[in-house]
Amino acid sequence: MPGSAPVFIDEIALTVSSGRGGDGAVSFRREKFIPRGGPDGGDGGRGGHVLLRSTARLNTLAGLQNGRHFRAGPGKAGGVNNRHGSDGESVLIEVPVGTIVRDATRGHVLRDMDRDGIEFAVVSGGDGGVGNKHFASSTNQVPRQSTPGREGETRRLALELRLIADAGLVGLPNAGKSTFLRAVSRARPKVADYPFTTLEPVLGLVAFDDGGGLLLADIPGLIEGAHEGAGLGDRFLRHVARTGVLLHLVDASVGPEVAVEDWRTIRGELEQSGLGLSEKETILAASKVDAADDAPGVVAALREASGRDVVALSSATGEGVAAILNALRQQVAEAHEDKWEAEKAAERAEQRAAGKAGPAQASEGDD
Repeated sequence: MPGSAPVFIDEIALTVSSGRGGDGAVSFRREKFIPRGGPDGGDGGRGGHVLLRSTARLNTLAGLQNGRHFRAGPGKAGGVNNRHGSDGESVLIEVPVGTIVRDATRGHVLRDMDRDGIEFAVVSGGDGGVGNKHFASSTNQVPRQSTPGREGETRRLALELRLIADAGLVGLPNAGKSTFLRAVSRARPKVADYPFTTLEPVLGLVAFDDGGGLLLADIPGLIEGAHEGAGLGDRFLRHVARTGVLLHLVDASVGPEVAVEDWRTIRGELEQSGLGLSEKETILAASKVDAADDAPGVVAALREASGRDVVALSSATGEGVAAILNALRQQVAEAHEDKWEAEKAAERAEQRAAGKAGPAQASEGDD
């Protein structure tokens, strides 16, 4: 349908093939006054690579659906007069930031495209063959041998997209996640009074007056058994695995007892997801307090059950919205700081290990 939004695809399999190298040439110099010219067969060109590049312009793998086999061009053969064959044309595949690239045959991760602008050759083109000029010697002045170009390589890839956002919204269907995202950003997820109106992850950017911002990810509502495949949310849980903070929304209009059970259901799914989601910093909010008969009772019950502060939230009236955004911003900043400190500590540990390994290797060589 023209003008419709692209379909959200977060898993796809591709086959990629690099180009074969061009053959080396067998040729001899032939000029009018040089009756016995030497060998001048040129080398073949290198085959084209298949490259992957991450870009923040994309947030789905849907654009790759129509090109399941990507082939780079072959290198051209060498020519006379030492002419080098041209290299084969490479193929560049753009993927969203957050794409994990795996070898589909062996299952190991080739690259985590977790930043904008990462580029690498997932398969490299074959080397070009060498011409007969390389075989000339005092005993072989008329070489008639050359080498063929090397074959390219073919690899089966499995791409898995994990959206990268500052904070993720979790909760049961109709917990008010989409309404909150619409209230604080320009994102326009579907909102209705029936379950599963959100069928795919939605990103929304919250802009602050001082120029800062937060990128929020709303995933489809979870239900009990989601980690085992029930409902829609299980395959989207990975999209909040990279976030630093979670905002857990619980519908306050259902009353204190049901609200506590709803909170426990989602906590259980986060704990059993195997993605470490239950260990993330979490802000708990009782949503839809404007429609609740006993909003204070719900807040108190959730506070007692969870052992944490609970924000009373109404995306319709604006109650609690500013408090949640400020809390999210602070928690995200702390999470980024912790990540930076962890990366620096790991870097220092690697440097210390390299420093210790150097002298040890040298002493072994002296022996």
